Amino acid sequence: MIETKITEQPSSYDHLEKMSISELLVSMNKEDKKVPLAVEAAIPQIEALIETIVDCMMAGGRLFYIGAGTSGRLGILDASEIPPTYGMPPGVVIGVIAGGNKAITTPVENAEDDEHQGWLDLLAHNVNQKDVVVGVAASGTTPYVMGALKHCKENGIATGSISCNPGAAISKLADHPIEVIVGPEFVTGSTRMKSGTAQKLVLNMISTTVMIQLGRVEGNRMVNMQLTNDKLVDRGTRMVMEKTGIQDYEVAKKMLLEHGSVKRAIESVLPKNGQ
Repeated sequence: MIETKITEQPSSYDHLEKMSISELLVSMNKEDKKVPLAVEAAIPQIEALIETIVDCMMAGGRLFYIGAGTSGRLGILDASEIPPTYGMPPGVVIGVIAGGNKAITTPVENAEDDEHQGWLDLLAHNVNQKDVVVGVAASGTTPYVMGALKHCKENGIATGSISCNPGAAISKLADHPIEVIVGPEFVTGSTRMKSGTAQKLVLNMISTTVMIQLGRVEGNRMVNMQLTNDKLVDRGTRMVMEKTGIQDYEVAKKMLLEHGSVKRAIESVLPKNGQ
């Protein structure tokens, strides 16, 4: 008898169509509360992966996330937010999804079942031994992701994985496996729910901690963020004012825009003040 994965086990709730809106929301919220506790239990595994990523990136390597469906989209989301948030150049953190860019918005039939394409997609980015590849798969059995990690190990590339089943097959292929066990989904098998939330939390922890370790944050501020809209310019201006003591908003804003980042604007002033 084949054991059913936890992510595929029946929901603890039934007859959802008979529940009121309030009952649905309260029940989903009750299930969602389990996710942070499951992530907490995996912190030692997350820490080990982050240490490897920091070491590799400090040596000039890159971080790859590779996944299919929701897992792939979450990896792309996390990767895409690194340049504007931390001022890192594009291509340092890369998200790869089964089915290519089309799959970001539209499911691509059978893309996740191709165990060879994941490695080919990584090769298109010239993946090498300086890099770290993190496979993201709620089930822990996605062929596209497992095939990619298998080839990475064969080629001496450091690997990690994020899954939501204990003893997941993908964990055996990863140098640093992370298993976040959130239990059956509210809607049976709908891993975009608790599993997706867990993956997003872990990805947040990975990228944020790595960027802090790489010096992209000072104090608690995103001093390297890109000034891509009025909100970020305003935030940056106030950061410059706070750090330099400049009280004129327009003066601080002009300085920020001239230097292109909070960090450079502050550095242009502080040495003159003997700091």
